[in-house]
Amino acid sequence: MGYYKDLREYLAFLEEHRKLVRIKRNIVKETELSAIARLPFRGLAEEDRMGFLFESVSDVKGHKYDAEVAAGIYASSLDIYAMGMMCETPKIREKWAKAQAEPIQPIMVSSGPVQEIVYQGEDLLKDGHGLEALPIPVELPGFSGQIRTSTQMISKDMDTNIRNCGNYSAHVFGKTKILWEIQRVNHGFYHWKSAKDKGKSLPVAFVVGATPNLTYVASAKLPVGVDEIDVAGGMAGEPMELVKCKTVDLEVPAHAEAVIEGLVSTEYWDPGNAFGEYTGYMALEVHHRPVVEVTCVTTRKRPIFTHIVSQMPPSESSMLRRVSSDSVFFNFIKNQCNVPGIIDVAWHEISQAMWCVISLKKLHPAHSMQALMGAATYDPRWGKVFIAVDDDIDPRDMDSVIWAIGWRMQPHRDVKIIRGRVPGLDLSVFKEGYTEADKAYPDGEGSSAMLMDATRKSEYPPISLPKKEYMDRALQIWEEEKLPSLKLKVPWFGYELGTWPEVCKQDAELVLKGEHYKVGERLEKERKPV
Repeated sequence: MGYYKDLREYLAFLEEHRKLVRIKRNIVKETELSAIARLPFRGLAEEDRMGFLFESVSDVKGHKYDAEVAAGIYASSLDIYAMGMMCETPKIREKWAKAQAEPIQPIMVSSGPVQEIVYQGEDLLKDGHGLEALPIPVELPGFSGQIRTSTQMISKDMDTNIRNCGNYSAHVFGKTKILWEIQRVNHGFYHWKSAKDKGKSLPVAFVVGATPNLTYVASAKLPVGVDEIDVAGGMAGEPMELVKCKTVDLEVPAHAEAVIEGLVSTEYWDPGNAFGEYTGYMALEVHHRPVVEVTCVTTRKRPIFTHIVSQMPPSESSMLRRVSSDSVFFNFIKNQCNVPGIIDVAWHEISQAMWCVISLKKLHPAHSMQALMGAATYDPRWGKVFIAVDDDIDPRDMDSVIWAIGWRMQPHRDVKIIRGRVPGLDLSVFKEGYTEADKAYPDGEGSSAMLMDATRKSEYPPISLPKKEYMDRALQIWEEEKLPSLKLKVPWFGYELGTWPEVCKQDAELVLKGEHYKVGERLEKERKPV
C-alpha cells in the first residue's frame, strides 16, 4: 500500500484503529461542534484522545449542510500523528528527517475530485454556494467573533516562483471576502510583499481536507525557499498529485476536499477583530490584515471540512507544532549548525513555541551554549526559554528537567539573555495602547530569550537511587505480582557521574553483604575529639 490517496482513506484507517468516532446526530456548528471536539483535550489522557467525524451538521438558523466536518483527526495524540505519517510512533523523527533530506516533487494531473463542484462568478453570491457550502464551525462559542479556516494556504513568490504552503487563518466576513491572518515574518507574507513591489494582487489558494502529510509540513517552520509540497511528497514516499486552479495561477492537491481560490489586495487592508489563539488567550489586537477577494470555490461532492482544534493547549495544533518543531530543530542544530552530540530536542506542548529543551552528550565546556545559540538563531519568534541538559536527563519530562535546573545550573554563570526577537503573539510584551511600532525591535520593547545551561560543569556523585540491577529485580517482582502498569521516569535507577571514592564503594558492598557493623568499625577509627 502506498500513502493515503485522500482524506477519506485516512479517516477509514483511523476508524479501523479505533481512533475516529462518528457522530450521527445533528450538530449545530456555531454552538456545539467545536466544544465536543475540545473535550478530549480537557478530560482524557493523550493516548486516549480521538478524532471525530460529524456526519450531520446544521447552522444555528436551521440550514443543514450537504457536507460533513472532521475534527481532531491530524494530531490529537502522538499515535494519531504517527498514523498520519504511516509509521510507528518512535519512527516519527526518522521519517521527518527523510522527508527533508529526500523531497519528492509533485506531478500534475488534468483533473481531480477537488473540482467535482465549481462555484465561480455569480454562483459565489448565491445562498448556500461557495464559502457557504462549507460548514465552518465557530471555534470558541461565546468568544469567537468570526469563523475561519485554519488550514493550508498556497502562494508563490513573484520574484522566484518558489511556492509556500503554510497553515494560515482565513477569516470569513462575506460571500467573497476573507481576511488573511498572518504574522509579518511568515513566508507567505514575504510573497505578499513581493506582489506589492510589482503592484499586483497575490494569488492564493486555501486548501481544506488534505492528506495528513501536507498538514504536517505546512505547520512546520521549514526554511525560506523550501517547497513544503515537495517535503510532503518525501514524507509520503510518493509525489503529491496537483491540479491547476480554475481562476488563479496556482496548483493544489487534486484529492483535497475543497479549495478556496482568491486574490489578496496589495492596495488596502481591513481591520480584523478578536479571535482565539494558540497561546491559550483571545487575541484582542484589531490590527489591519490583508483582504482576499474570493474568485472561486471548488469542492468534492459532499465535502468534509477539516477543523483543526487549536487555541488553549494542549490541542491538536499544539501537537502539530510540537512534533514538527522537535524534528525540524533537531535536524537544524545537528546538521545545519554542525553541533555534535545532540541526543534530542523537545518543544513542550503547553508552552507552544516558547519552551525548548536540548539534550546532548557534552563534549567540551562551550558545547551547551553552542547548541543553545544555534537553536535561538532558527526563527526570531520561536523560543523564549532554551535549556540544555545532559544526556541522562529526559528532556520531555519536566520533573527531570526541573531537577537538572535545580542542581546543575547557577543563574549568574549559566544563563544568558539575548535580544533581537520578534514578540509575535506574546502577551507579556504588550501593554494597553501599544502600537506595532511600540513592540518592534530594537526601538520598542521587542522580545528576548533566555539561554540556560543546565548541564553538569564538573563530576558529580552518583544518583541517589538503587543501582540498575536491583531496580530490574524489583520490576520483575512487580510484574510477577501483577501490580499496576508503570511509566518510569528518568532517572529510575542510580548510576555514577564521576565522583565516587573507592572507600564509598567498599562500604556499599559491605552493606549489601549484611556487614554494616564493619562500616561502623571503620568510621570509629576516624573518631576525633570535639
